[in-house]
Amino acid sequence: MTKWSAVILGFILSVIVASFFPHYQFVGLLIVGFITGYLAKEGALGGMWNAALAGALGTILSAVLFILVATFGGSLAGIFGGLTGFTISGITSITTIIFELIYYAIVMGITGALGGALAHKE
Repeated sequence: MTKWSAVILGFILSVIVASFFPHYQFVGLLIVGFITGYLAKEGALGGMWNAALAGALGTILSAVLFILVATFGGSLAGIFGGLTGFTISGITSITTIIFELIYYAIVMGITGALGGALAHKE
């Protein structure tokens, strides 16, 4: 079952980690996943689910922000390249988003399972 309070907190923290601490993203996502799983208090499977969901939502928002900045922040290929540049930019963005979605969900899900298992024993 999804605990939305834990998912929303994990989502906000994952966006903060991705935005402000990109050099420590892996460690930050491990910590955020653990916190989300621990707050869910639904065992290992529930912690994994809630942390992976929070990571997926964080990825989607981070990707939207990335695309907006890349498009309006000086992407000359998208602005002046016409349809070809726009298509290449879109394909690259989609593959990046899919990779990040899987990455966030796996990293946060693993530590979310640990946090959920720890919280369930108490």
